[in-house]
Amino acid sequence: MSDDRIQVQDTQHAFLVAWGWFAEYIGLIQALQGVPLHQKRYTHTPQAKVLEFLVAILGGLEHLQDISLSAHPLDMDQAVAEAWGQPGWANYSGVSRTLSSLSWGEARALAQVLERVDQPLIQAELDVLRSRKQRLRYDGDLTGLPVSSNSRTYPHAAFGHMDDEIRLGYQVAVVSLESPTYRRLWLSAVHHPGDTVSCTQAEALVLAAEARTRLRPRRRTDLLSQRIEASERQTETTHQRLLMQREGVRKARDRLTEARRQVPERQALWADLEESYRVRQREARPTSRLALAHKRLEAAERRGQSRERAWQSAERRLAKTQAQWDAQQDELKRLQERLTRFECDNEMNSAPVEAEFRLDAGFGTYENVALLIEMGYEV
Repeated sequence: MSDDRIQVQDTQHAFLVAWGWFAEYIGLIQALQGVPLHQKRYTHTPQAKVLEFLVAILGGLEHLQDISLSAHPLDMDQAVAEAWGQPGWANYSGVSRTLSSLSWGEARALAQVLERVDQPLIQAELDVLRSRKQRLRYDGDLTGLPVSSNSRTYPHAAFGHMDDEIRLGYQVAVVSLESPTYRRLWLSAVHHPGDTVSCTQAEALVLAAEARTRLRPRRRTDLLSQRIEASERQTETTHQRLLMQREGVRKARDRLTEARRQVPERQALWADLEESYRVRQREARPTSRLALAHKRLEAAERRGQSRERAWQSAERRLAKTQAQWDAQQDELKRLQERLTRFECDNEMNSAPVEAEFRLDAGFGTYENVALLIEMGYEV
């Protein structure tokens, strides 16, 4: 730009001016303005108001109303507007109406534009790392994003642990790449309900990183095969125990049936003897047939109760072993499917990379550590 065209303007957001020039240089402004948004235009286009929302985020505004009501309102900063290719900014209420009217399809289209524009920047850093034969270093985490506890308008928000408190909001799964130029490049950010816990998101973070970089290490199928073999041996041991316990339950049921059959027989014999003693007016002595018949009836009843407890105990052991065997079968099937997928990954991965994935202890379950190692990462 020649000196005679430069206009001196005051601004309280100088960095946003520089970012506006950079956004135009990389084609971000043009790309966002090219996304079709099916809303009416009044003074400002819906694309311009979406762009204003992006600038507000870059400016660190915590609330949407800060666009117009902060100490230095963004919508009054003409220098920033012109740097971002706009004749002016809309009031925050207009930005709010535009955002609330976006469809999910339009929101995804806008997100795809952002990913497409910053992909060359990510690729350039990857090329530098690979040219230096350096290992890729990823960082993954869940970070709390609280909202007002009284709000009922945020979709899928839930109460969870955020900033050492229980707050309403989201857990954002974020992945970044250690960059030789920028120190850190953000690759992915996915919102989850606020009650989401770290240990459920390790694989999703890794897959998100691989989707953005289009690079992955060689899968350690040998280690996974060893785990499958160990799982098969454990499953077979459980299956043998399951067969033995099924036989034990069958025998316990047969013994219970036999004990239950004896009770009415001895009860009938005792009743006949009691009637006979009554008719003959005989006294039932402790060693009489009637007393002995009563003792045998009581013994049969106790035996039936004992064998019922034994049968129930055998049934509980069988149910526990059956559940364990079912879980092991499901786990074995999942591991075998993973092995098939990993073998396919290796066949299609002509240029594997060395990479490490850094996570905090909240992700550190046995399954997550084993999974990341088998996926080829240093953890």
